[in-house]
Amino acid sequence: MKYGEEAIEKAKLEAWDNPYPDRDYKIEVSFHEFTCLCPRSGYPDFAAIFITYIPDKYVVELKSLKLYLNKYRNQHISHESVTNKIFDDLKNILKPRKLDVVGDFNARGNVKTVIRVSL
Repeated sequence: MKYGEEAIEKAKLEAWDNPYPDRDYKIEVSFHEFTCLCPRSGYPDFAAIFITYIPDKYVVELKSLKLYLNKYRNQHISHESVTNKIFDDLKNILKPRKLDVVGDFNARGNVKTVIRVSL
């Protein structure tokens, strides 16, 4: 196993202390090379994942987020499930004031899907 594969396999989301917990400010993160596998066909699905949140006590450490999102590349999971799972995992670790996760999936078979989950 190569070192990058090992890092992805062991990846866990990591929360850091918010340096400005007394202030509302928006953090926007985009991940344009997201992949997972269709649970029915096994074909790859490609998407951009957009995460926007207003932190409370914690912010997400970006390398841990990148590795966490890369863990999905070999998982058979639907667009709806993966977007909601990312949302739940971020909500549980960060407990943000506001959170939006958008899965903007590339068209496949002439069908395009955008999933939005908000708190």
